[in-house]
Amino acid sequence: MTETTGVLDPETGFIEPVPMEEDPAELFAGDSGTLDAEVRRVLVRLLQRRFLLADRNRAQWRTLLENQHVIESRLHDLFVHLVVDHERGVAYKKQVRSAELDVPVLLRDEAYSRAETLVLVHLRTVYQREHGAGETSVRVDVEDLERTALTYFDPDDTNVAGTQREIRAAVTRLAKEGLVEEESEGRYRVTPLVEIVLSNERLGELREWLGEQASSEQGSTEQGSTEQEESR
Repeated sequence: MTETTGVLDPETGFIEPVPMEEDPAELFAGDSGTLDAEVRRVLVRLLQRRFLLADRNRAQWRTLLENQHVIESRLHDLFVHLVVDHERGVAYKKQVRSAELDVPVLLRDEAYSRAETLVLVHLRTVYQREHGAGETSVRVDVEDLERTALTYFDPDDTNVAGTQREIRAAVTRLAKEGLVEEESEGRYRVTPLVEIVLSNERLGELREWLGEQASSEQGSTEQGSTEQEESR
């Protein structure tokens, strides 16, 4: 029985096998694993977290690159893809989906709330616009996020403070996921992860949906005003 190391033999072009007698020592009683402790930690982190960022986790990023083949192989055993984006310095996992194969689903999508979606769309829009203008670093203020998101909520809702708290909670979640980084109080830098989370195609779909929602609410408001005038 052998375990691959992920290192290519330059002469043959094949992965060099590692004999069992060279496997790492047990890390705990009954341990039958063959990966070094640091490699296992990277594998666990990939499964636990949404992203592994090079600039935040330099040691684990280096371990990932040095052992990418074997980590990818272990994830494939679970029907999970590994995506390593060297340009953005981010690694993440994706559920394998196939029409030809019965694939058990390990990773389930956690839907964003309405407020989170609104904030995300605004972040992605600003990021796209600023990068298109040649800006290398994109920043937003929480007040700007609130202002934009509030335009999509019911204008007759009197609980504005509650909606604002919901929007700020959305910003907090997106910050935890690494999509924004708070540089000073209420001031955030938008990270390239927004491009991964929200593709151009999906951004267009959401913009269209939000436009329809806004038109529908405006129509309802106008209809309500007309009905009130007619009842006088």
